[in-house]
Amino acid sequence: MQALFYTKHGAPDVLCFGEQPEPTLGAGDVLIRTQAAAVNRLDIVQRNGWFTLPGFSLPHIAGMDMAGVVVAVGDEVKSAKAGDRVVVDPSLHAVGSASKFAGLGHRYGELGVIGATQPGGYGEFCAVSADHVHLIPAAMPFATAAVFPTSWMTTHHALFNVGGLQAGETLLVHGATSALSMAAIQLARSAGARVLVTAASTEKCAVAQTLGATATSVNRDTDISAWALQQTGGNGVNMVLDHVGPALWEASLFALATQGRLVTCGNTTGDTATIPSLGFVFQRGIQIRGSDAYFSTDFNKVWQQYCEGIGDGSFDPAIYRHYPIAEGALAQDALESGEAMGRLVLHHGD
Repeated sequence: MQALFYTKHGAPDVLCFGEQPEPTLGAGDVLIRTQAAAVNRLDIVQRNGWFTLPGFSLPHIAGMDMAGVVVAVGDEVKSAKAGDRVVVDPSLHAVGSASKFAGLGHRYGELGVIGATQPGGYGEFCAVSADHVHLIPAAMPFATAAVFPTSWMTTHHALFNVGGLQAGETLLVHGATSALSMAAIQLARSAGARVLVTAASTEKCAVAQTLGATATSVNRDTDISAWALQQTGGNGVNMVLDHVGPALWEASLFALATQGRLVTCGNTTGDTATIPSLGFVFQRGIQIRGSDAYFSTDFNKVWQQYCEGIGDGSFDPAIYRHYPIAEGALAQDALESGEAMGRLVLHHGD
């Protein structure tokens, strides 16, 4: 099969487009002809070698976020058939025992992920467990489905399962046009929360406003904690969703209201952060919560919410640019450089 892959870590130019072995099926698996794969931050950090999940190996075919058409099913599959248009839950947690991926994923420790520890959607074909595919509405483009899995599921889990976000609360999000932040703006808004958003430029702030941000600010020009206090009448925000890490850690903490929650789910600016004032934390009852992997059992519920929102126009897939799969290096460079102001989607075939 044709695939975008790499045999060594490095810059985007290590990506090669060429022949790779076609995946085999377990009795509980389906074979998908990939139509669209969204570029994910993990695709990049594993390619450049900054971080790899346990179980990663070379050569590697990335692509956690993918959608396509089922072309074959394993002997024990009853829930899917050839011709089904599907989106994939890439987590290997709770995979059925008949799948060849059974036992390869766990919510803690070694977390198996299609496209991260197993070949993913950058390949022309991809084998996945049948209980991890979900039907796509007939009117929904494959690209719109492909941007959903990792970003919307990770964000939903962080906001509601971990963070406990409630209607009427105020959320602060950084990195306005990252995949997680764009999902967070829309999910929080739909839950009745106010959403304050920071970004690196006025152009990216404008994107956040179109997605429903209550207020935005360029974080390079602003004292973020002072701005957040001003936006909340001096009270501070109820919750910060942080996937940036140390670059904005102090500002995030000091933006919080009494008993506010800092939910961390990423570390794009580094892996070491310092708490600037323990007194501030314990005197105000500040809570710092780590958001782990989402529950696969939640996938269908959140997927249906997304489908409804796309259908009625209340959710936006926020796709910035489309690329043929052979030009995946250009797409990864656009994300890595900060140029992209929305999701980047790779397409197989015509």
